[in-house]
Amino acid sequence: MKITDVRATPVNIPFTSPYVFSHGSMKSLTKTIVEVDTDEMATGLGEVADGDRAADVLKMGDALIGIDIREIGTAERLCLPGYRYTPWGNVARMTRAFGGIEMAMWDARARIEEVPLHVLLGGAVRTEIELSEYFGYRVPGPVETGEESPEAIAEYCARMIDEHGSTNFEGKVGTVGLDEEVRMVRLVRDAIGDRPLRLDANGAWTDPTARVAVGRMDEFDIRYYEEPCQTYEEMSRLRAFTRAGFSTHVMDLPKAVRLDCPDTMVTNLVELGGIRRTMEFIRACEQFDIGFRFHSGETGVASAAYLHVSAAIEHVREPSQTLFRWYGDDVICEGTPVPKNGVVPVPDSPGLGVSLDRKAMQRCHERYLEEGPFPASSRGPRSFRKHFSRI
Repeated sequence: MKITDVRATPVNIPFTSPYVFSHGSMKSLTKTIVEVDTDEMATGLGEVADGDRAADVLKMGDALIGIDIREIGTAERLCLPGYRYTPWGNVARMTRAFGGIEMAMWDARARIEEVPLHVLLGGAVRTEIELSEYFGYRVPGPVETGEESPEAIAEYCARMIDEHGSTNFEGKVGTVGLDEEVRMVRLVRDAIGDRPLRLDANGAWTDPTARVAVGRMDEFDIRYYEEPCQTYEEMSRLRAFTRAGFSTHVMDLPKAVRLDCPDTMVTNLVELGGIRRTMEFIRACEQFDIGFRFHSGETGVASAAYLHVSAAIEHVREPSQTLFRWYGDDVICEGTPVPKNGVVPVPDSPGLGVSLDRKAMQRCHERYLEEGPFPASSRGPRSFRKHFSRI
């Protein structure tokens, strides 16, 4: 089960209609698809979530040729420094890049052993994964006209219930004036009835604004505010002004325990360095009664991986986030998962249970070369061409 080659391809996944959040609008997502070949003629798939990381993946891949795909710890030691900071590199970026490789190593092993990934992770405690339905302002795009008013957003949510049986809703706030957003939340609550409702501000509000905002929105029975402010300390001070819980994308478990805030961690499978590290983190969260769920934004590759992990760990109880319904393309033959009645089934084929559609990946890669990366701060097409490994 030895690694013989590592490949990496950045791709752009477009949205059917660009969505608006507190940092601007997003019409496409840049991801890096990882392929790990083995001497058993099996190829594992992985994904790096934060843009074009092809050069980082390929550099690490050179160090991994010949090692056994089961030796996750050995691979991590070869690729990552044993400390949290180094002046010679970006540890967070390196950790994410390795996470994509590690995901592919798990997939390759499960394919060779001819079992779904969740079997290697301990077995499934659930066969369907509950997901939230996303909503928010969306500007006209190439496929859909979007929703540009509170009324249109509420109508969209009602349609998701009618057409897909959606059971949980999560929406973007911190994007327009507060009066308009309060009206949006009121109309959405009317449209979805007593279904759980979460709001995500992406850290847009200051302390004073957050206090006013939650004071006006709480009456609509908000289950969670995700990052109403940027820091744990700000969220902790906000506790006294709301009945709702808080969630965050910033992973700092010791501080969360010390401040008793936030209540839930929300991340992907590469932020902490891959599947093994993420599962260790989730189990630590469980010990301190802190929730955990996944956020969306990956292609069908990493999405399949987080479905398997969610299946294998009982503590992933809250519905994870999803943008699946807004994707305009994907790189897998099976297509982007489509939630029905609030859930998607866990793949039951060997490995991740998905396979690359080569034509689709080429199309998404060419889109990356034409558009550049999203967000624009990730590495651009010119540097990628220098390091590109064949598709």
